[in-house]
Amino acid sequence: MTSVEETTDDNPAGSGPSGYAAARLRLLQEESRSGPSRRSALAALTDDWLKSLFATAVRETGVRGAALVAVGGYGRAELSPRSDLDLVLLHDGKAEPRALAALADRLWYPVWDLGLALDHSVRTPGEARKTAAEDLKVHLGLLDARPVAGDVGLLAGLRTSVLADWRNHAAKRLPQLHSLCLERAERVGELRFLLEPDLKEARGGLRDVTALRAVAASWLADAPREGLADARRRLLDARDALHLVTGRATERLSLQEQTPVAAQLGLLDADALLREVYEAARVVSYAGDVTWREVGRVLRARASRPRLRGLLGTRGAAPERAPLAEGVVESDGEAVLALAARPDRDPVLPLRFGAAAAQAGLPVSLHAVRRLAAQAKPLPVPWPAEAREQLITLLGAGEPTVAVWEALEAEGIITKLLPDWERVRCRPQRNPVHTWTVDRHLVETAVRASELTRRVGRPDLLLMAALLHDIGKGWPGDHSVAGETIARDVAARVGFDAGDVAVLGVLVRHHLLLIDTATRRDLDDPATVKAVAEAVGSPGTLEVLHALTEADALATGPAAWSAWRGSLVADLVARVAAVLRGATPAVTELEIPTTEQERLAVEALRTGEPVLALHARQEEDAVGVELVVAVPDQTGVLPAVAGVLALHRLTVRAAELRSLELPDRLGEVLVLRWRVAAEYGSLPQAARLRTDLVRALDGSLDVPAKLADREAAYPRRRGVVPPPPRVAVVPEVSSLATVLEVRAPDAVGLLHRIGRVLESAGVRVRSAHVSTLGANAVDTLYVTTVDGKPLDPADAAALATSVESALT
Repeated sequence: MTSVEETTDDNPAGSGPSGYAAARLRLLQEESRSGPSRRSALAALTDDWLKSLFATAVRETGVRGAALVAVGGYGRAELSPRSDLDLVLLHDGKAEPRALAALADRLWYPVWDLGLALDHSVRTPGEARKTAAEDLKVHLGLLDARPVAGDVGLLAGLRTSVLADWRNHAAKRLPQLHSLCLERAERVGELRFLLEPDLKEARGGLRDVTALRAVAASWLADAPREGLADARRRLLDARDALHLVTGRATERLSLQEQTPVAAQLGLLDADALLREVYEAARVVSYAGDVTWREVGRVLRARASRPRLRGLLGTRGAAPERAPLAEGVVESDGEAVLALAARPDRDPVLPLRFGAAAAQAGLPVSLHAVRRLAAQAKPLPVPWPAEAREQLITLLGAGEPTVAVWEALEAEGIITKLLPDWERVRCRPQRNPVHTWTVDRHLVETAVRASELTRRVGRPDLLLMAALLHDIGKGWPGDHSVAGETIARDVAARVGFDAGDVAVLGVLVRHHLLLIDTATRRDLDDPATVKAVAEAVGSPGTLEVLHALTEADALATGPAAWSAWRGSLVADLVARVAAVLRGATPAVTELEIPTTEQERLAVEALRTGEPVLALHARQEEDAVGVELVVAVPDQTGVLPAVAGVLALHRLTVRAAELRSLELPDRLGEVLVLRWRVAAEYGSLPQAARLRTDLVRALDGSLDVPAKLADREAAYPRRRGVVPPPPRVAVVPEVSSLATVLEVRAPDAVGLLHRIGRVLESAGVRVRSAHVSTLGANAVDTLYVTTVDGKPLDPADAAALATSVESALT
């Protein structure tokens, strides 16, 4: 089958398939023609070609009383380069079946011969109406029906009846349509938060725009029009560019296509493309929320209206208005402005309105929000105390905060109150660990922080820090550093005093300090705890930072927090709190073993071989099992254990290594604690792991060769080439060892390869801390010379280079 883009015939459009194909190709290649102009031109060109086909087919078959009708996207004249042609052949039922079939064949086969996708049917108007009554999707397609060729009267009658049916049965059809939208959103996800969004099917995509058009056609409700047409155009433009770049009828904006699609649209880069798409999806999603809420309100009102009142023609009483706050009332299930409210004289009203709605768990009236956006008087700087308190109340309301905040943001109120918000609005986050865009993540963090306010003495600082902790992501450089400056400015603007401004600056600057230190540093090293204490400064700040750390991780995604990570952070906080109270961090050269570790270590010393134990983790959010390995101190332990785990397809989620010296016993034992999960299938038996570990240590099992064979047999597919590994020496974080930090794509045998380089360099691993987030690994290793001293700076730099080279 010949595709349209491969045809180069120069015959004029309409004289045959080749002429249409050539004209179509020229149209798609016109750089000056894009967007709505190109889509309508492509539809018109296709109309002309199909009219020619239809006229020829009618002459050859002798069929009368027929019409060719475009439905769906083609009916709306929205043809993207690879769009399907949705066509219905209407007929009056008088033609012979054989002649009608011949007419259809003469229409459908030329389309197929050009490689165009075709959705087609042959029906009488009565059959089409009956099918629409039984199939919601058919009904939706017919709402956009448009004549292409033939008897226009056939379609005119059908359109009238189909629209009448849609309006007459809106009470039944619209809930069905809403259910379809909800099911699709659950299945595909929300477009504005997906790194590889489906422009059509995801929530906020083109399907939802079509659904809003259908709601408007019911005359029951209408979507907010402001910005909706532009959002639809931007989504269609992105789909056009995607079709041109890929040459396929795809709706999924995959990572590898985003840069060329951005270039096709004249945008700066892939991030600019995603932000544009997210902005459009936000508008569509918000319009959908408002519209479906209005549909529900109208249908409930219809269902609850007393029949007698309708028969007598009496007017119903006005909805009750229950007060929520000064100038804010509840009416008909929404937060609205009181009749006496004066936004032009009450600058705090937008915040009081949002706080009252969120606290009551109510949606906000679209009319009220728009009135506030148009009439509200600007707040003085710094804000009065009431404004600051209302902002904190809004942030502390929990889950209802999200919908209220997004409604205020959609009408521009948030950026008027907090101008720095514009930089993070709809900003994508490329790290797959993140579930949300930057702006939504900040609001979600505040929601999570609201659940932790009972743990801190200053819940207002916790909620404000939650809202601002990533505010620097809209600026170049380290977002924590940039964010500190912005957070201080915003805090002063909002009206916090100088002391609170300083604390908020510290919280934003160091919002990653606890989680990074707890998972990547040796907490038994007094320099680690001392550095954190110096950065935090006070017990009160530490308390808030602890809660902020948990809220931030919980709002990031499931991979960012677990009971294990929480326990590490809590341990660090306890140590830092002791130092801030005046205690001196103790120098702990060797960890005091637990009872189980002592038992395993004794057994390892007695047998001279490795001993291990597997434990299922009890926490609900834990992944995998805990593996504890005790081995008499010798060379090659780290790469051997890591290699054996990789051979058994065990993914290392986290690891710690300690050298233990047991009281009253000769010799040292290495104790390794691993948190592992099976790549697929079930976990291997402990006996098998031990057998392979013994063989790996005595050299009878060639781990590198086995791993290489496995990689060759099952190469890992990668959609996008990851950035190269980076290995750095982290200065001034330990007085006992040299600290290497390895950042690399998570891969089979990664820790094994690192361990081999360290062994060949003749250094000793004092402790290792492995952290895996999504597809990325951050491994921190505390290494010393053989006699237990930190490495010379030159030797440390050379070692880092060697590890990086081995991983590259």
